[in-house]
Amino acid sequence: MSVIRTADESTVAVAALPAEQPVAEQLLAEPPVRRVPAHVPLAHVVRGGIIECVHYGSVVVLAADGSVEFQAGDIEAVFYPRSALKPLQAAALRRAGLELDGELLALTAASHSGEARHLSGARHILRLAGLTEDDLHNTPDLPYGAEQREEWLRCGLGPTRLAQNCSGKHAAMLMTARQRDWPLPDYLDPGHPLQRAIAEAVADLTGQEIAGVSVDGCGAPLFALSLHGLTRAVARLAAAAPDTHEGRVAQAVRDHPEMTSGTGRDVARLMRAVPGLLAKDGFEGVQVAALPDGRAVGVKIADGADRARMPVAAAALARCGVDPAVLAGFAATPVIGGGAVVGSLRAAGALAAS
Repeated sequence: MSVIRTADESTVAVAALPAEQPVAEQLLAEPPVRRVPAHVPLAHVVRGGIIECVHYGSVVVLAADGSVEFQAGDIEAVFYPRSALKPLQAAALRRAGLELDGELLALTAASHSGEARHLSGARHILRLAGLTEDDLHNTPDLPYGAEQREEWLRCGLGPTRLAQNCSGKHAAMLMTARQRDWPLPDYLDPGHPLQRAIAEAVADLTGQEIAGVSVDGCGAPLFALSLHGLTRAVARLAAAAPDTHEGRVAQAVRDHPEMTSGTGRDVARLMRAVPGLLAKDGFEGVQVAALPDGRAVGVKIADGADRARMPVAAAALARCGVDPAVLAGFAATPVIGGGAVVGSLRAAGALAAS
C-alpha cells in the first residue's frame, strides 16, 4: 500500500518514512484528536437491584450476506482494534508467503497466555526460520496468563520477548521476512516490505482505507479501522474456502483455540461452545466473532473494560442466531458481595431487548 491515511486525515507514503528515524518517533507525533465516537450504553453492572455502573460502547451484527442486521453506537468510528487484528495479520503473512499451518498458524494469530506449548511453539517457528529469540523485537513482558505469570515469578524469571503474548506473531513475521529475503533487523518499521504487505492485506480484507497508524503494545505497527470494517474482515476469514490463506487461518484458530489464547480463557471456551466459530479478543474491550456462513459480530467497549466485552459479545451472538442456551455461561458475570452473588454484569439497552 503506497499511501496510508493518518489520524489527521492527511496521507503519507509509508516507504517515505525515514529509516534512520526511530519507529516511535515516526508513528507517535501527536495528531489532532478525532471526534469522540457516539457510543451508547451496552452493559449494566447491577448490585442489589441498583445499576452501579454503565459501560458504553458500539456493536455491530452482520448477516451472512454482509448486510448490517443490528447496530448500536458508532460502528463507523475509527479505532485501534489491538489484538483483534491478529487474524487479519496472520492471513496477510500467509499471503506474503508464510508457510505455516495448524497449531503454529494459530499461534501466529495468538494473544497467548505464556504456557509451555506457546513458548515452545514460538521457538519452533524461529528455528524453522533459522533464528532465535534474540531476533525478536517485541516488547519483553511477563506471561499474560495469571497462573503462568505467578509460576514465572516464583522461578525468579523476569520479562522476556518469548513470554510476551505476541511472540508467536513476531516469530511468524520474522519467518515471513526470512522466506522473502527481506531484511530482519527493521521488520517492525512501517515502511518495511513486510509491514507494507500487511497493510495492503488489511485494507483489502476490511474493504476500507487504513485511517491511522500507531504502535501496538508489542511494538508492531497498528492500523486504525472502523468496527464495521474489522467485523466484515473477520466474516470474510470465517467464510473463506479451506484452501485459501484466509480459510487456513480461520481453520487453524478454530481447531486450536487454546493455542490462540490459553487454557480456560473465555475466547477459547466460546469457540469450543459454538461449533465453527472464529473469535478473537483485543485489549481495550474489543471482541470479534464470526460463523462459517459469514454471520459476524463486533464489539468495542468505550472505556476499554474487559469485564464488559464477553457479556456484550454473547448478546450480539444471540442476535446473530446462536442458541442463547449455549451462550448462557458467557452472557453474564456475577457481582459478588460478602462472598455471595448480589447482582450481575450483563448486556443492556437495545442490544438486550428481545
